Amino acid sequence: MTCCPSSLRSAPVFAMVAGESSGDTLGAGLMHSLRKIYPDARFFGIGGPQMLAQGFESLFPMERLSVMGLVEVVGRLPELLKIRRKLSQACASADVFVGIDAPDFNLSLAAKLRASGLATLQYVSPSVWAWRQGRGKKIRRAVDHVLCLLPFETAIYDQHGVAATFVGHPLADAIPLESTRPESRRKLGYSDDVCLAGILPGSRGSEIKRLGPLFIEVMKRLLEKRPDMRFVLPCINPQRFQQVQALLQESGQGLPVQILEGSARDAMAASDALLVASGTATLEGLLHKKPMVVSYKLNPLTYWLVKKLMRTRRVALPNLLAGRDIVPELLQEEASPQALTTRMLEALDTGLNDSSGDFISTCTRIHHELRCQASDRAAGVIVTMLSERGWNADCGR
Repeated sequence: MTCCPSSLRSAPVFAMVAGESSGDTLGAGLMHSLRKIYPDARFFGIGGPQMLAQGFESLFPMERLSVMGLVEVVGRLPELLKIRRKLSQACASADVFVGIDAPDFNLSLAAKLRASGLATLQYVSPSVWAWRQGRGKKIRRAVDHVLCLLPFETAIYDQHGVAATFVGHPLADAIPLESTRPESRRKLGYSDDVCLAGILPGSRGSEIKRLGPLFIEVMKRLLEKRPDMRFVLPCINPQRFQQVQALLQESGQGLPVQILEGSARDAMAASDALLVASGTATLEGLLHKKPMVVSYKLNPLTYWLVKKLMRTRRVALPNLLAGRDIVPELLQEEASPQALTTRMLEALDTGLNDSSGDFISTCTRIHHELRCQASDRAAGVIVTMLSERGWNADCGR
């Protein structure tokens, strides 16, 4: 890869690395905002379909970074190290490096790049507030600035002497404050009186492999209790669609479930309650003001290690943002088919008969708090950093 020296360029070059679909969404929004300021900017690194649609050059498939768990990473370590080494070489032509989530991969890469003089940012705070608190020192070495999606995160970085800015969450900007349930139901072909549950077992293949059979068993049990109910299951891409389809053919034949390729937003908006894997989807469910049951399962050894390091008993974003338990979390051995079914029946009752409105009002308050034009805010921080390094937004160097 060749590129002219930065002193001769009219627009900056951005290296970015997104490790999964939620990071791809964030990266695409950030690219769109940066192009409003630097129309001729170049973007490369690792990204997914949404970033590619914005003109991103991905040097490796994003799926290669999509691995979850401490133990699971070990088997992929040689490949991950090779990717990081090649990215480090390619980033010599960049002006800024933005790691988008995926902190275990991005922070090590960012530290090496920062040592060489490159401006580095981490978009999405690593969960220093939840576990591995010693990570604060590593972040201070690795990045010039952290772009935080959650409002309580910046105070933690102040303690570690790391520059950090709360920018809000792009999902809060994209999802309407008011319910779109009737419109989404029409799109998906459901009448208003159908009892509908959204089933979201994750975006990674490993997540669906671990949670898919469990969620299928929960659907069977729910159907026994409510024979008239229906299910909708969105998949992030064709590969996950095929994986879910194979699981249903194996153990879920006859279930009244609609599998969707994409359309997660409509699936959530149309549903009365959600059964969802812990992660960004729980935040999206909150923004749609949907009662939900949050679940997750890891490799047993990974879970044992994580539990030893955890500093908070909550992992679901809705509970962390509310500062109290507003949705049930059933993790690891607690996530039995019977327990999940019982909790889902309670969530469905809340979704259909929320007489107090307390849940919706809490979700609405959080939605307003996160609705900050996040992509533009994040781009603004980067523009300021570049201006301090001699870049002019109108005419380059």
